Amino acid sequence: MNTDPSAKSSSQIAVRITEAILAKQLAPGTRLGEQQLADLFGVSRTQVREALTRLMARGIVTVSARRGWFVIEPTAEQAREAFEARRVIELGLLRQARVRPISAQAIGQLRDHIAREEAAIAGADVGARSYLLGDFHVCLCECLGNSLLSETLRDLTARTTLTAMLHQSSEQAEDSCSEHVLIVEALERGDLERAEQLMQDHLQHVESGLTQVRSSDPLEPLRQALASVSRQGSAGETGLPRQESKRP
Repeated sequence: MNTDPSAKSSSQIAVRITEAILAKQLAPGTRLGEQQLADLFGVSRTQVREALTRLMARGIVTVSARRGWFVIEPTAEQAREAFEARRVIELGLLRQARVRPISAQAIGQLRDHIAREEAAIAGADVGARSYLLGDFHVCLCECLGNSLLSETLRDLTARTTLTAMLHQSSEQAEDSCSEHVLIVEALERGDLERAEQLMQDHLQHVESGLTQVRSSDPLEPLRQALASVSRQGSAGETGLPRQESKRP
């Protein structure tokens, strides 16, 4: 998480932490020590606490009375709800754009954003790549004229990013960027119905990719080993005590 002396306010600190999550530089469950953050940003612990309280209200960090502040570790259900909320916001805004078309200036901003995505992917900058791919959706929301919802969408994107647990592969990143290109092309043509369908497909692809990552269970080898034991039905081969039969 990059810092500089200009980051003095609690709101700026909250923004920096959110950006670090979007760039996958802060993993789920990371402890956020008040004193360490105060030292990094050159502020008081009170300001850090205010920033973390903001993030807690937004569902990005959590606090334990004895253990301190931590980046949240979303459950599968929380991830599903976050994607559901993202679909409501993003598809709803695209539907509304049929009445209020997107401007040529906004299309230019989106194309510039995609160019930065492509540069980050080509340069193998995983942090910038992850941040820009997520921030595309926030940028689109702003271009569609709703800055209030863009802040909500940024928080939801941070939550869905945290469900990944691992870095997105280069191939997945390229696919996401390509889908962003198709969405912007549809917007430029004025085909809002197509843009909405492309966005729906894109969010489904992203969610499916995170589900695959989330299904990588560190206990799977042990789980499979124990399942094999039960199938063998022979306690003598495993070293586990044989269960007494309750049948007469």
